[in-house]
Amino acid sequence: MIIKDVKLDIIATRRSQYPDQGRAEFLLVGRSNVGKSSFINSILSRKNLAYTSARPGKTQTLNFYLVNDEFYLIDVPGYGYASVSKKVQSKFGMMIEEYLENRKQLKRVFMLIDFRHKPTEDDLLMYHFLKYYNLPVTVIATKADKVGGSKKEKNLKLILDTLDLVVGDDLVVFSSVTKLGVKEVVKKIEDLVDLETI
Repeated sequence: MIIKDVKLDIIATRRSQYPDQGRAEFLLVGRSNVGKSSFINSILSRKNLAYTSARPGKTQTLNFYLVNDEFYLIDVPGYGYASVSKKVQSKFGMMIEEYLENRKQLKRVFMLIDFRHKPTEDDLLMYHFLKYYNLPVTVIATKADKVGGSKKEKNLKLILDTLDLVVGDDLVVFSSVTKLGVKEVVKKIEDLVDLETI
């Protein structure tokens, strides 16, 4: 898939603001400092489409990126960041839940976790939350370039054992620095968009 055109098309906080053209949608979730902006920039072959921030918790809306006028990539507020108040965290949770409740256009969720560490309680809660809605999930293990060769297999096993992925879900080891996993993710999106148009 060649990325010809990308734009931040819609910024939403509630259902009435979502796009209604029926295009396929792909949701990105993850902790506030897991590298979602770098992931977006890498798979869409852009440098500064999504801004990486020194201040985690910056995204506070549902950001719909329209790609090739064919599908949406949706970035949502990160979870698990202590400096965001409980009230704001609760608002983020309700905003995401409202999106998930009845979004037939949603084809897959990319759940980003840090490859360097065991999945957190927040990661486990998010995975179980997504499975409650029976959503297909690809776990993206980010920052793989920061894990040495001898630790890769150990970390991979730790993540898979902790999350205990259901049948149909999968994991991609990813690095926005080395571009490891980028083609694999783009191919997943391309295949699901193509299925949508058949």
